[in-house]
Amino acid sequence: MTLSGVNRVPITLLGAAGAGALLWLATAHVDRSTTGGYWSATGLVAAAGVVFGLSQLRGTGGHPPAMFLFGFLPVLIVAGWVIVGMQPSSNWFAHHVRSWSGDIGVGSVVRALGTWVGVLAFGIGATLAAAAEPFGSRRRRPAEPVRQENEVPTPQPRPEPVPQPDPKPEPEPVGDETLVR
Repeated sequence: MTLSGVNRVPITLLGAAGAGALLWLATAHVDRSTTGGYWSATGLVAAAGVVFGLSQLRGTGGHPPAMFLFGFLPVLIVAGWVIVGMQPSSNWFAHHVRSWSGDIGVGSVVRALGTWVGVLAFGIGATLAAAAEPFGSRRRRPAEPVRQENEVPTPQPRPEPVPQPDPKPEPEPVGDETLVR
């Protein structure tokens, strides 16, 4: 399957969601205070990068504008939510994001993913780049073949004439009446 056009949007979103799930797994379920846990968490973060990178394999067709709307904006909203909520100084925005996160039951997820604020910011940028990169290449036209001055054009055979039906059939006399077919 060639990843271009509208079928590319859900694959990018799925790649970002898979990478986010691996980041959450690395923070919420791995004890990073031990050497083994440290390397396990680092391996999961690297796997998250691979998952997102594999979602970017594509054909030469480029992206539709829907890639920006349905691929980039959800990543910006979710990762931006975590980044704002994990600000070190508690301003109005951070306070409200933390409060709303607790109200809707995702406060522990926001805190767990907040460990990887830099990776989330990187994911926002990478998703934006993936959404915007092909827009310029979609408008390219194929190059016209260049003809040399001394080049003689190749003669083309004449097309075969297409038989045309008679415009109106001639009436046939049948006895006292005329029959038209």
